[in-house]
Amino acid sequence: MYDEFYGLSGKPFQLTPDHRFFFDSQGHHRALAYLRYGLEQGEGFIVITGGIGTGKTILVRALFSELEGRNIMAAQLVTTQVEPEDMLRMVCASFGLAHEGMNKATLLHNLEVIARTRFAEGRRILLVVDEAQNLPPRSLEELRMLANFQVDGRSLFQSFLLGQEELRRTLQLPNMEQLRQRIIAAYHLNPLSLEETSAYIAFRLNRVGWSGDPEFAPEVFELVHARTGGVPRRINTLCDRLMLFGCIEERHQLTRDDVRVVAAELEQESGRPGDAEGRAAVAESESAAAADTGGAGLTPGDLGERLASLEAEVSRLRLIVLQERKLLRKAVLLQLELDAYDDLD
Repeated sequence: MYDEFYGLSGKPFQLTPDHRFFFDSQGHHRALAYLRYGLEQGEGFIVITGGIGTGKTILVRALFSELEGRNIMAAQLVTTQVEPEDMLRMVCASFGLAHEGMNKATLLHNLEVIARTRFAEGRRILLVVDEAQNLPPRSLEELRMLANFQVDGRSLFQSFLLGQEELRRTLQLPNMEQLRQRIIAAYHLNPLSLEETSAYIAFRLNRVGWSGDPEFAPEVFELVHARTGGVPRRINTLCDRLMLFGCIEERHQLTRDDVRVVAAELEQESGRPGDAEGRAAVAESESAAAADTGGAGLTPGDLGERLASLEAEVSRLRLIVLQERKLLRKAVLLQLELDAYDDLD
């Protein structure tokens, strides 16, 4: 919808991970470098951790896009809370091996056979485990056992582990010592900085042919960063909704106030209050604006009272705007449905 309105070739802030939108931030560059290093070593574990939405899965997409033409048989496994035998069945399924109704010994045998067969062909096995924080320690230990498949001292099976903060805590458990000794590199992904957030938004827009429409006011990037904490997935969610808002309102310049309205909508929908950092950024911005428009000479109490009054008025207006916008969106969706029926005639 908004991509047509702004003359874009696609949606720049889609939530589905796509390696074409991989943004080479300082953190992501380093994490990908560790994954490449692991490939060159051909053994051991690489561990990448990060908070929800920090871009771990798109790292996998970027890595897999580089594997074409290389002598590596790779598979990705997105884990849930599974016990060791079920985890082995999932590994077998990832590589297209039979697994239903088989015991642990048979599963391990089949995995070793395919690893040896691929080695004879000059290929290696790579398993990338996403959401690895969901695996209990015993299941992680089974992955370590797969690393014992060797021929002439060369490992046949390599695993990369990607997960949230809990994975780091699991790996620090006393019974994980043997696995820890197999880790050759580990990195923790942090959210984007303010400068990286601005560059990230521009990068994704440019990937779909953005030519300056819509125009983003300079303060938009600062507020987006404050509202999202620099987390890429949350940036995508907010910016996607912001551009939809601009399309519906037929705006070709997006401002700080637009970000605040859209962020409030998202907070209301999720039932989650805005980030403290975001609220602090808004308060700081409002205080600066008051100072620029005659706030000098007011006492802290006067400023606090004025700010409280402004916040109450903004909240009242925001509710009105939200209600009107919901009605407008319903009208737009209804019109789209009617257009679709017309196209079938």
